[in-house]
Formats: sequence, structure tokens, C-alpha cells
Amino acid sequence: MSLPAAAAGPSDHARGGRFAVIDVARGAALLAMAGYHATWDLGFLRLTPENHALSGPGKVAAHLIAGSFLVLVGIGLVLMNRSGLRPRAILIRFGRIAGAALLITVATVLAFPDSYIFFGILHCIAVSSLLALPFLRVPPAITATVAALVIAAPRLVAHPVLDAPALFFLGLGRLTPQTNDYVPLFPWFGTVLAGLALGQVALPVLARSRLGAWHPRTPIARAAALAGRHSLAIYLVHQPLLLAVLSGVAFVTGPNLKAGMPEFRRDYAANCIRTGGSPGACRIAARCTADALRRDKLWAFAPRAFTPAEQLEAQRLSQQCYEASEGTAAPPP
Repeated sequence: MSLPAAAAGPSDHARGGRFAVIDVARGAALLAMAGYHATWDLGFLRLTPENHALSGPGKVAAHLIAGSFLVLVGIGLVLMNRSGLRPRAILIRFGRIAGAALLITVATVLAFPDSYIFFGILHCIAVSSLLALPFLRVPPAITATVAALVIAAPRLVAHPVLDAPALFFLGLGRLTPQTNDYVPLFPWFGTVLAGLALGQVALPVLARSRLGAWHPRTPIARAAALAGRHSLAIYLVHQPLLLAVLSGVAFVTGPNLKAGMPEFRRDYAANCIRTGGSPGACRIAARCTADALRRDKLWAFAPRAFTPAEQLEAQRLSQQCYEASEGTAAPPP
């Protein structure tokens, strides 16, 4: 990734022609992704009351983390090809990422057959890295315009015809497939193009700046830069390690005593409202019923595992809780 003479400046002495600040940024994105995956694992293993990774803020965080990685992919493409297109390096890089994506698909088919990853972030990076190559010779303003159109496309083009499973990778249908990681080309290819346009404009400036010449001095910054230089390997290893460690914790501690309760309350209240209950009373009844089921040791049973007697008892508790919430009866003893 050596810099051309026209971009010579304070960062020319950077090891291998890399910008340490970009490596650190990539390392920080990896740390954020590991934090998100740890949150998902805690919820999946029922070590927390609910899976916060699937909440509204969790989904926003996931999009921001994925977007930061894909912007850095675009910047990296500019860095990699600044001295001219490098077909051999491009093919080697594509092969590594595509191979890793295939490995993720195979592993998740075995581990999560109902929600395996068929087009996650690595799949998107592999395909987007090839689709973005022609834009390396396009003015940044045009690339930025195309990026905006790609990002907006799901809202502008979404159509049931594009809901065919074979076209899910496009992201232009109206359905969201059941998968643990879904990063379709639209809108996410647009963030790669945005990063590419940013790199075309900002990298020459960075090459002449003090920030471009910066090298990490502290152990934390050095570790982040090292992680950024080996991001693919760390991406592949960190989630299996996290899942293994937290599975061990779950085996020792068992699930959180309130695991699933927030979701139960939401579902109960929604069903109650649909059948004519008032929102306030339904929320109170949901909380009361969940507490009563726990108290009577019915919470650990899945609904389909209820015996007829347990089913009747759960219904009785629910009815008493709802009547109490309406002020017509006392809470169940």
C-alpha cells in the first residue's frame, strides 16, 4: 500500500505505507462489534432478562457498527489501489474474504439451521469490494451521488417481486429473511461507495497531515492498531470464543431468573389489548401474571409443555390478574 510520490508527506515513513489511525479505527469497530455480539450471546443464552441486541437501541448500534466497517472497506480500497489497480492483490483479498464468508455460512447452517447466515457482513464486503472497483476511477462527487441512491433504493424500489429468496441478497424486497446477520447490497453497498468517495477526498489530505504521521504509543492504541491489521482473523475467531465462554457461564449459573419476562409482558399486553382490554389494565395484568407464574413455579415451563392442570392454573392466574387490574377483584393469593 505504498503512497505515490504526489501524495508524499509526513506519513511516508508509516510502516508498510499504512495509516495507523485507520488501523486503530478498524480496531475500535472490531471492539464495538465484539461488544454487540457479547450482548447478543447473553440474550441468546438467557443470561439476561431479554436480548438487548434485538431491542431498538441494539439494532441502531448494529447498523452503526456495520456501517463503520463498510465505510472503512471503501477507504481501504482507495488505499490499496492508489498506485494503480492491483488485480492480483484484489483477487487474493477477495478469495480470503469470500472463503471466510462461506465458512460462516457453513458453520451457521450447522449451529443455527433456522436462521443461518447466507448474506452477512463478510458476504457484503466480498461482493461490494468487486462492484466498487470501477468507482476508483470515477470523480468522488459521482461516487457519492451513486452511494446516496443505493442507500435510498430500498425505500424507492421495494417490491413484492423482489421477495424471492434467491433475491434476498439484494435487499430490495419487502420481506426480511430469518437470519442472524443480514447485510444486503442495498443499502449497504452504498456505505462502501461513501467510504470510497471519502477516501478519494480525504486520504491525500491525511497523507500530508500530522494525523497521518501518527503512531500509537500506548498499549491500548497499539493493541487496537494490531487488531485493525488482522481484522478478518479476529472477526472469525471472536464470536465462537465468546459463545463458548458464555455457554460455560450459563452451564454453571443457569438462566437469569427473569429471562424472557419482558418479552412475555409485551406479548401478553399486546394480546390483551387485541381482545378488547384497556392498555393500562393489560400492562398491569401482564406484570402480575408473569410474577404469579414465577411464584407458582410455572415460569420454567414452555406453554406447549403445560399439562392440562398447569394450563388451567396459568389461565386462572391470568384471569385473576386481569380482574384485579380492572379493580374488580383482589390480586391472586
